[in-house]
Amino acid sequence: MPRLVRLRPLIASAVLLCLAAGCATAPAAIGPAPGAPPPELAEFYDQELAFGSCTDYATTDDEAEVYRVVGNLECARLTVPLDYADPGGRTVELAVLRVAASGERIGSLVVNPGGPAGPGTSFAAALSTFPGYPPLGERFDLVGFDMRGTGGSTPTVDCFSDAERREDRLIATFLFGGETWDEAETRRVAERCAEGSGGADVISHLGSRDTARDIDVLRGVLGDEQLTFFGASYGTRLGAVYAETFPDRVRAMVLDGGMDPNLGIRDRMIQQFAGFQRSFETMAAACAAAGNCPLGDDPAQATARFHELVRPLTENPVPVGADRELTHRGAIEAVLFNLYGVEKWPTITAGLTELAAGRGDALLAARDAAHQVQDDGSYSTFVEGAFATHCNDRERFSPEQETDMRRAMLQAAPFLDDGLGRTARDVCEHWPAEPTLGTPYATDVQGLPPTLVVSVTGDPSSPHAGGIALADTLGSELLTVEGERHGAVLVPGNGCVDDIVTRYLIDLEVPTDARCRL
Repeated sequence: MPRLVRLRPLIASAVLLCLAAGCATAPAAIGPAPGAPPPELAEFYDQELAFGSCTDYATTDDEAEVYRVVGNLECARLTVPLDYADPGGRTVELAVLRVAASGERIGSLVVNPGGPAGPGTSFAAALSTFPGYPPLGERFDLVGFDMRGTGGSTPTVDCFSDAERREDRLIATFLFGGETWDEAETRRVAERCAEGSGGADVISHLGSRDTARDIDVLRGVLGDEQLTFFGASYGTRLGAVYAETFPDRVRAMVLDGGMDPNLGIRDRMIQQFAGFQRSFETMAAACAAAGNCPLGDDPAQATARFHELVRPLTENPVPVGADRELTHRGAIEAVLFNLYGVEKWPTITAGLTELAAGRGDALLAARDAAHQVQDDGSYSTFVEGAFATHCNDRERFSPEQETDMRRAMLQAAPFLDDGLGRTARDVCEHWPAEPTLGTPYATDVQGLPPTLVVSVTGDPSSPHAGGIALADTLGSELLTVEGERHGAVLVPGNGCVDDIVTRYLIDLEVPTDARCRL
């Protein structure tokens, strides 16, 4: 899942930073990188990006607002092959955003927020407003891109109607495994995705390996001989796959909230759900200590109390307003996303307190925020992009394997169990192409320069064990961060973390056994 960045709270600080920095304007075009690209891909590596206004690149209300207010933003479109095995065939256009360096430029810092399919353009814009950014902004052009099929890139994934999204047909909780659709639904969704997204060939080329190759084209077009990269959450998978594919083209790489490249989907989901349960219990203990907790005074009974509050919603959703309702799936979605950081926990306690009184407004609002529901009620396609990317990466399971995985997932995170004991199916079973990632991946990578993995001990979505394993697999140095949140670089504005990461990215100073605390 992505590190969620809500842009509106950043607007005031963005304006102040823009005024302080002067918001200089950079050149409008960038030429090709030194060195000859593969002949069959030369036209893609040799293209020029015509940077200009970002006005037409926004796909959500928040993006439109930040692009309007934050200065020094430039956008362009990068053309890449849909299928790298057929570079003369269909192409894809990727939205790219740049914040030009304010001082002596080292090169570009390409960033990815995770998700998969989180909006990389607005992520870059948001990062440029954070307290730890200025030292990096002096030396690097900050560059974000929307992955193929997502955000401002075209074609864009479209698998569900807004009405279906409002009915919680697609939720992030079981997006990657353990979903309870029947076969007719998995077939219908695959067909609807192909129809709505430009064809079966489009949705068959949305995986991590395709995106890693897109990143290399972007690197070349930006004029960088080697890649400097920051990836968060799922972005750590992208970084690892890029490192595996192009190890000699890596200058520096920071991977924050690492995914273990050795785990198949079953072990990965169990590990993640165990992290969710640990974070839920930690949140419940803090809630109990604060008093007046809707989960009660005994943290050991928090899961049982949570079930008392939310399980009735499976049969009797709580009406919200004239035409909405809070379902069980919506409630657990709201809670899950707000486990991602201590600062979000009050949203959970306030929502559960309200639910105990028979209202679901707060939890439904939290659920809508997680799904990037727009002011007009329409939905961002971010979660649908994540779904499509996932179907190109994960191995396929039989219904028996998927049901067994769901059972193990809910044993690891019993607070998410609806108590219905339902069977599950692989949501990707009728996808028009086989997965291309393969596990394990990025093992025994030769010629990779020193890289840095950042891992938070209390990360709910990317448990610390995954970060340790990623560092071991890539031979990276590990920065261990004590705290409770998903990811630690730049977003929390932690001076210890930001200083280590900045010195590594600028000076290639690699820390040894470094530790910080949030």
